[in-house]
Amino acid sequence: MAVTVYSKPNCPQCDLTKRDMDILGIEYETIDITQQQDHLERLSSLGFRSAPVVETDQDTWSGYDAAKIKGLVSYA
Repeated sequence: MAVTVYSKPNCPQCDLTKRDMDILGIEYETIDITQQQDHLERLSSLGFRSAPVVETDQDTWSGYDAAKIKGLVSYA
């Protein structure tokens, strides 16, 4: 399953999300939304207003969510 973490610098929730994914062995792509305006605009149009935004084949959410991150382990 493809996992993308849209994050920004100096974002504690972004760092926690990526740290937990690293610990659990979940592979993901990181996109810095401060450097990728097109991604920021797309996420904003979908209603997301805070980072990180985690996008998978099955779900999309924003903010740090330990339960959802752990749920990705079965797909890794």
